[in-house]
Amino acid sequence: MVEIKTNESLELMRAAGRVVAQALEAARKAAAPGVTPRALDTAAREVLSAAGAESPFLGYRPQWAPVPFPATVCVSVNDAIVHGIPGDEPLRDGDLVSIDCGAVLKGWVGDAAVSFTVGRARPQDTRLIETAEAALAAGIAAAAVGNRIGDIAHAVGRVCRGAGYGIPDGFGGHGVGRTMHEDPGVPNEGRPGRGMVLRHGMVLAIEPMLIAGGGDDHYTGRDGWTVRTLDASRAAHTEHTVAITDDGPRILTSL
Repeated sequence: MVEIKTNESLELMRAAGRVVAQALEAARKAAAPGVTPRALDTAAREVLSAAGAESPFLGYRPQWAPVPFPATVCVSVNDAIVHGIPGDEPLRDGDLVSIDCGAVLKGWVGDAAVSFTVGRARPQDTRLIETAEAALAAGIAAAAVGNRIGDIAHAVGRVCRGAGYGIPDGFGGHGVGRTMHEDPGVPNEGRPGRGMVLRHGMVLAIEPMLIAGGGDDHYTGRDGWTVRTLDASRAAHTEHTVAITDDGPRILTSL
């Protein structure tokens, strides 16, 4: 079931989304060679706490997960695509880091992700990240009243495939509202003109995930959470929570 949000609800979601953006910014600023992913989690958690928000990730346990997620944010490094558990292995110069963050504020959720390089960036990583950002921008542009879910999926997939990157099967965006994962699902590849019609008041998390090696295969690591590329190539993940409005798509998770 897809919940259509009121304009008042969208304003509350915008407040939650702003906290997410601030937490991501704090975590990104904390990232440097020698800093641990756990320290990035701490930086994000402090922002959420100061805003009176909670993390929808901490303690989250879907049916497939062997244990609840133990952190405030996901920190996925290099070949990790999504769901990385922030640990104590220090980041190194040139690491590609993806951080996924959510916030629950006054009963409403925001969800976003960003990818970046720690220290000196490899040109191939810069291209991967820039393509992920371009795919996200294309998906957001397609999130217009009267379009369909397939139009978003097609826009994202066309950018990813056009650059020669893989798209992990079974992962994509989703509805957002009072919970982190709501209907409808938003694939990262699909046919235009298919799927649910977009209406004013729908809110979607659009989140491209790209695999540098060009293949789509992946596996889940021993921790039961971290999803990694099968070919060990690097991955990038970008995401925004976006409201569908009569005035065009509205990004709720920006600063």
